[in-house]
Parts: sequence; structure tokens; C-alpha cells
Amino acid sequence: MARREKLTGKQKAAILLISLGPDVSAQLYKHLTEEEIEKLTLEISSVKKVESNQKEDILDQFHQIALAQDYISQGGINYAKTVLEKALGAEEATSIISRLTSSLQVKPFDFARKADPAQILNFIQNEHPQTIALVLSYLEKEQAGQILSELPQELQADIAKRIALMDSTSPEIIYEVEQVLERKLSATVTQDYTQTGGIQAVVEVLNGVDRSTERTILDALEIQDPELAEEIKKRMFVFEDIVTLDNRAIQRVIREVENDDLRLALKVASDEVKEIVFSNMSERMSETFKEEMEFMGPVRLRDVEEAQTRIVSAIRRLEEVGEIVIARGGGDDIIV
Repeated sequence: MARREKLTGKQKAAILLISLGPDVSAQLYKHLTEEEIEKLTLEISSVKKVESNQKEDILDQFHQIALAQDYISQGGINYAKTVLEKALGAEEATSIISRLTSSLQVKPFDFARKADPAQILNFIQNEHPQTIALVLSYLEKEQAGQILSELPQELQADIAKRIALMDSTSPEIIYEVEQVLERKLSATVTQDYTQTGGIQAVVEVLNGVDRSTERTILDALEIQDPELAEEIKKRMFVFEDIVTLDNRAIQRVIREVENDDLRLALKVASDEVKEIVFSNMSERMSETFKEEMEFMGPVRLRDVEEAQTRIVSAIRRLEEVGEIVIARGGGDDIIV
């Protein structure tokens, strides 16, 4: 038990990924931010050896966290505690909950994520834009996108900007806002000091709105904060999202971009991306690309990322002039 207390959260995460093996770890990496990946990779590289009992201990802790979170999603913390007590006994259940408090806390505004978006809109539409931004940043992206679409146009860009620039929010402020909605929706909430908002949050919200709303917000942001607007647009469609385009759009993109950029971009792309791109080339072009990529040898990751960025920019330009359609959550993208 003493060994467990000496390990930091990052050390435990590193040992967990080492124990799970490279294939599973690679899949988990896809759900982490660049900063998290960098820190975790550094931590993994510093691990010299993992003892078998240490590995079993970390895997057991991870299993307990997974079970607890599953129980919480089914019925909340009290339900999780009850199930754990029946399975492990009251003392061990209390120990697990105490040790994993941060993991077992329900994310703020949990009740709102279960509510109807129209109902939430009715309660928050007259609140201060910062309050609306706070609530939207905690909702499911589909909910937040629907609500943002229904707000007055003169507020949409302001709220999107506030979400993008939002950093950590104190539990006191979260608690005050939650209390208002709690009284209106008669729900139970649990608050913690949580990182929310940020550019990725507003990207996810905008991906849930219709094309018209997205364009209105981005046009306004380009006037208010051009750098922020550009960063948001960069993240709204990444190279791997090319698999969401239809065949005609992919063929148009292939004609638009430089072959050198496409070869570089495909060098480290997933098999799914390569397959769909090659399937939209002629057989001769596809074979030529594959041969040239094979003889390219090692390439710098920066060069690949820059090539992918140029292709994404081309895709955005083609969408802007109406030559291709990028599927979104709104009805504007339905083709009839």
C-alpha cells in the first residue's frame, strides 16, 4: 500500500499504458490533448522497470475507477457506493471512494446534460453572456450547438468567443450558476474545480450548429479576433476528417492540392484515409502514388503536419465557394 501512495497520477497513468501494451495505448492516445501526450510520453520514457505486483496494483486501481464511473453513469455517486459496498464491503468501498474522489465526482451541470435543450435555452437566454458560455461549455456538444443556434445572432459570436477564451472556473461561480438551474430543474448536482471552455470546446459546439449559424459566428469573430477565428477554423476540420467527405468532394480535393503535399499527408495517415483517397484516384495514379510514397523514406513530422494543414485549408476554401460540402449537425447540409 505504501508504494501506491508514493506514485503520482502521471506515474500511475504511465505504468497503466505500459501494462496495456502499445496497441491499446495508441488508441488511448487518440483521446488525449497534445500537451497530455507530451507529458505522458515523457513520464513513460522515465519508467525503467515495472514490477509485477506494481502492475497488478495499478491495473486493479484502473479497474475500480472504470467500474465506479460506470456505476455513476447508471445512478450517481450514491448508487456507485452502494454497489461497491455490496461487492467489496463497506470499508473497502469507502476507501476506494475516498482515494478516487476526483474521478468519482459528477461533472458540473450533469443534470443539464440530461435535460431538453429547449428547456435549458428558456432558462439561460436572458442571462449574462459569460453565464451562458459557462453552461454551454459543460453541455454535450449537440445540446450546446442547438442552443447556440437558437440564441440571437448578435449574441452568438460573443458567446462563442467567451467559450474559446474560458480557462479554469472557480467552484464558487459554478455552484452559484448550478443552484439557479437546480431550483428550476429540480436536479442534484456536484461541483468541482474543473477545466472547461477553451478553443476545442467552442470547436465542438460549432460542429453541432447549422452551417448558417457557424458562418455568422466565424464572420463576426474574424472581425473581433482574427487570430482566434483562424485557430477555430483550423481545428474544425482536420486531415483525418477527409473520410467524412463524399467521393465527388474527395476527387475535387485531389485535383486542387499539390501531389507532393498529398503524398506527405498520406505518409502517416490511417489506413482508412489512405484507402478512401486511393479509391478516388485512377488505378494508374493510385499505383504511382503508392510507389512514390514507398521510396520517400523517412519524413519529418513537421513537414507532414504542414502538408496536411495546407490540404485542410484547401478543403475549407472549396467549401467556402460551395464546391464541396462538409457534413455538420444542422439541416443546412442535407442534400436533396
